[in-house]
Amino acid sequence: MIAITAPARPERVLRGLAVRQVRRAALVVTTVCAGMSALVVVGYQSEALDPAALAALARNPAIRTLFGEPVALDQAGGFTVWRTGTVLAVLLGVWAMLAATRITRGEEDAGRWSLLLSGGTTLAVAVRQHLGVLAVVPVLAGAATAAAMIASEADITGSVLHGIGLAAVGIFFVALGGVSAQMFSSRSAANGAAAAALVGGLLARMVGDGMPALAWLRWLSPFGLMALTRPFDTNRGLPVAVLACAALLLLALAGGLAAWRDVGAGILVTADSRPARTALLGSVPAFAVRRTLRPLAAWSAGIGAYFLLPGLIARSMTEFLTDNPQFAAMAAQAGFPALGTVEGYAATLFALLAVPVGVFVAVRLAAVAADENARRLTLLLAAPVTRLRLLAAEVAVAGCAALVLITVAGLAMWAGTATVHAGLGMGDAIAGAWNVVPIVVLCLGAAVLALGWRPRTVAAVGALPAVGGFMWQVIADSVDAPSWVRALSPFAHLAAVPATAPDWPAASVMAGIAAAGAVAGTIGYRRRDLSA
Repeated sequence: MIAITAPARPERVLRGLAVRQVRRAALVVTTVCAGMSALVVVGYQSEALDPAALAALARNPAIRTLFGEPVALDQAGGFTVWRTGTVLAVLLGVWAMLAATRITRGEEDAGRWSLLLSGGTTLAVAVRQHLGVLAVVPVLAGAATAAAMIASEADITGSVLHGIGLAAVGIFFVALGGVSAQMFSSRSAANGAAAAALVGGLLARMVGDGMPALAWLRWLSPFGLMALTRPFDTNRGLPVAVLACAALLLLALAGGLAAWRDVGAGILVTADSRPARTALLGSVPAFAVRRTLRPLAAWSAGIGAYFLLPGLIARSMTEFLTDNPQFAAMAAQAGFPALGTVEGYAATLFALLAVPVGVFVAVRLAAVAADENARRLTLLLAAPVTRLRLLAAEVAVAGCAALVLITVAGLAMWAGTATVHAGLGMGDAIAGAWNVVPIVVLCLGAAVLALGWRPRTVAAVGALPAVGGFMWQVIADSVDAPSWVRALSPFAHLAAVPATAPDWPAASVMAGIAAAGAVAGTIGYRRRDLSA
């Protein structure tokens, strides 16, 4: 007799598919969250803090706005949460949001769900199963972080509460990405809406922490709710419970919205016809400009708003750290040195600019890989348009757009400091912002390299010099690693402009590495098949 195996249930198949799509990146994110927290706990050295200085730190609006509310800094766990809590929450939130739109709306846009949904599986079931698998990842990251901190001898209650807070933030952005993927009919629009919500939540946390009269804003932000739990201090459970409920409601909403729409459509219906918009369609470079303008405007608004706020608190921050050198030393240990002067403060903040701008150029090159994967470039490349011309146009436009973002950040910082008469000139602000160009160029070169040889990894590889380099430096500073370890990060080779002159030799080396990566990527891009 021939044994007949019963077919697997559709839900099980969908879960297996989702696991295959996110397992590697999930392992990386979980390892980073747990490893970074454990390293900071281990590297923390207890200092005898003056209670009066602690009170001054908690009252200072600049400190609260930039770093979050200082809580339990006399404990290794409290310092670790203050130092890494928001950073890891943003990292986990960004990954969760992008992964949710990628494995739902992205797969749908590429047409890979059409055959999947032609059987007995409905769109709502597919969305629920994929988001359900993805929601497990923040739980694992939070549990691993708590376990790592406890193993490093941090307080158990505070560690567990911090891990729960991270998990709740991650699930919230999984759900937010899922909802935006149902609302909009394209992955790029879904990413834009979810990213705007993330930036808004971060700004709400910063404003709520810095201005007591607007402290209620923290209850409207996932990052604010996470901070309100106050791990290693009062250990409040209500804020994280509110955040978890909001995340679960959004998850349910995502599944419900999927049941109300057709495959390939979105809840927000666009007009079937509209007047032709033919501007910037006359050439490949012009079209590259056209499709970059909208995301550039959104990123400019977010980056400008973010750097305006630190500019407004520059004077308060530098005066406080000048009067309290002990906390200036703690900020230096946390990866923020030279905050005692306006120029050093600006240089420190501008170093952070390399992260969002580096991610921006990586995302723009990843859009090229996505268009290729969705076969939107097939007809274009069948015309008398070479791959080299297409790639050159996209790289040039992405690089110019990055320079616009950098300039916007410099002008926003200058405008903020000018408002409070902090004494930072426009030229110094622009010079400090442009100091991060070598790292952005590294990201661009890495993205081209990945596009040529591993097109599915463009976003991750392109963002690695900025995101990975920054986290490497933070960890190295926190654990007092040897100088050669710290030198592996490109951020270690950035001069503190405008406080000091630029490091031209280091910038030249980074530019050379980026050029080599771009050349190697171009060779691979010309040699490989489409979607290979």
